[in-house]
Amino acid sequence: MKKVAVTGLGAVTPIGNNVPDFWTALVAGRNGIASLTHFEPPPGYKARLAAELKGFDPLNYMDAKSARRSDPFTHYAVAAAEEAMQDSGLAGQIDPERFAVYTGSGIGGLKTITGECEKYYYKGARRVSPLFIPMLIPNMAAGILAIRYQALGSCLTNVTACATSSHTLGEAYRAIKHGYADAVLAGGSEAPIEPVGVTGFLNMTALTTSDDPEAASLPFDRRRAGFVMGEGAGMVVLEEYEHARARGAKIYAELAGYGTTCDAYHITAPNPDGNGTARAIRAALAEANQPEETPLYVNAHGTGTPLNDKTETLALKLALGEERARRTPVSSSKSMVGHMLGAAGAVEAIAAILALREGVLPPTIGLREPDPDCDLDYIPLEARRQEVEMTLSVSLAFGGHNVCLAFTRGEG
Repeated sequence: MKKVAVTGLGAVTPIGNNVPDFWTALVAGRNGIASLTHFEPPPGYKARLAAELKGFDPLNYMDAKSARRSDPFTHYAVAAAEEAMQDSGLAGQIDPERFAVYTGSGIGGLKTITGECEKYYYKGARRVSPLFIPMLIPNMAAGILAIRYQALGSCLTNVTACATSSHTLGEAYRAIKHGYADAVLAGGSEAPIEPVGVTGFLNMTALTTSDDPEAASLPFDRRRAGFVMGEGAGMVVLEEYEHARARGAKIYAELAGYGTTCDAYHITAPNPDGNGTARAIRAALAEANQPEETPLYVNAHGTGTPLNDKTETLALKLALGEERARRTPVSSSKSMVGHMLGAAGAVEAIAAILALREGVLPPTIGLREPDPDCDLDYIPLEARRQEVEMTLSVSLAFGGHNVCLAFTRGEG
């Protein structure tokens, strides 16, 4: 089986519109959550906060015509992909037929859907854009990226809610490992901060109703009461290890293990026994094949919802064993960037990769009152300088999806 290297990173997030800015802010514990500005909440509306992008301009990445003909979730994907591709130096160094694109979105073109539905109901059927369908379908970001980079191999889109982009990285890893591609541009993007999207999550009581940005996204804290909606994109270039070495590529890490399972329990709630998540973590660890004493860091799913954090804590104990779990540092990036839905897994994988490479573990900001049911080392408030040899990125999703990615040190 072939080894898989990480050779390029790209991110557009609520705390930075590129990877260096994102990482600097993440380590500094900078909060990307603020008052909702994408739309004016009506009187009595309980969701007042969001983790929005700041100063993002799609015209920095595409021409005005292309921007008008695509949804914001595609704008974000293009921006993150352009950074990842430039970072990798892969362009011109890969057989186009051996280059694939695996990207996803949990929802797709929500702004397009709501806007065109309003046109239909208030202005008539003839006013609906002929580009309505191409702009809204979740696979369009992947298609546009394949065109942009002339990737003639497989072009796939995964839709598994909040596990989407962890699945795209994992399936890209398998494609390279089993010889179906030499490199894959993989990740996810999401632009869900629209009135109907926020309201849908709000009415199912998934969102916090806090109006204090510093006490809103509170993973593993006893005060937690729901997540904060985020947006953005994360993209990673994965490459067959010897292909990367032969062209002298910078190698951030090795993607060494991938576990994916389903709870088959409930449409939104995790199985409280933690078994499904634990099985995904164990599968990633087994594939990575590292000694049990290997120093480890976990970038947790950590949404700040009451059920998720308690169940994830239990799952880590089941997967690692009580003793190893208690000595393993864990943190949640969602404490700063909110929940980026289909982009979350890729952005959190980037955090896990950089924690491994830089020897700095990001904090869980806002964690001031630990929940007794969440009793692991959740790195509260401030980053920790600590060398580890392996990092895990865990994602869970509505529908019962569980994913774990394992990264180890690369050579180069």
